[in-house]
Amino acid sequence: MRGTALQATDKFPIGIIGGTGGMGRWFGAFFEQAGYPVHVSGHASGPRPAEMAAACPVVIVSVPIGVTQAVIREVGPHMKTGTLLMDLTSLKAGPVRAMLEASASEVIGLHPLFGPGVTSLEGQNIALCPARAAGWLPWVRDTFGKKGATLIETTPERHDEIMAVVQALNHLNTLILGLSIREAGIAREELEHFSTPLFRARLAAVENLFSHPQLYAEIIAGNPHVSRILDLHEKAFNTVKPLIDQRGAKALEERIRQENRKG
Repeated sequence: MRGTALQATDKFPIGIIGGTGGMGRWFGAFFEQAGYPVHVSGHASGPRPAEMAAACPVVIVSVPIGVTQAVIREVGPHMKTGTLLMDLTSLKAGPVRAMLEASASEVIGLHPLFGPGVTSLEGQNIALCPARAAGWLPWVRDTFGKKGATLIETTPERHDEIMAVVQALNHLNTLILGLSIREAGIAREELEHFSTPLFRARLAAVENLFSHPQLYAEIIAGNPHVSRILDLHEKAFNTVKPLIDQRGAKALEERIRQENRKG
């Protein structure tokens, strides 16, 4: 089945490798609600890659970042011309390159910028990295766009560069906050007694990060642009630390005002 031959009423099978995980389950439910038969495989269950590719004109890889390219190399050779291979990982350059190299199918890198706790696509952002997608791209745009998602089309390289700030830097700061809180030696109960709403939200983010170490370690350390972000983070810290060490509130205030003036 070719993407160019699709009609709005076509309800072909969709395969999700890793469909037993959080985002895989979310997209499985999404497509089922839209009327598509969904085939799901997990780490040790469901159809094998060759079976999935034979049964489904669209196959989505939704596995941990560290094994994504290996899984792509398993399923890719079984994808026929005119089918579609996508992935849902938080990094795009490596997976998209692997899909292009391993398959004859069309290829779109997909990054849903939300977690499995959302109940609707309305107002949610999805990054699209079309790589070889002339036939299937209209279907992807329509499928997610008509449910209210905001679709951002970009290159895999630009996606990862921006994610170095949006995700890697963000989660790095959460990790450092968590490590610092633990080193401070103040009991969680006492912190909560003195907490503000913002701090409680930050504590929740810390707990979430420490509950999913593999996910966040791969997002932070796996981004090809993270070294530059680490350098910028270190530079910023080293800029303000002397001001704080000297109890220089006025100097620190002026430093903040300088940044405000930059816009």
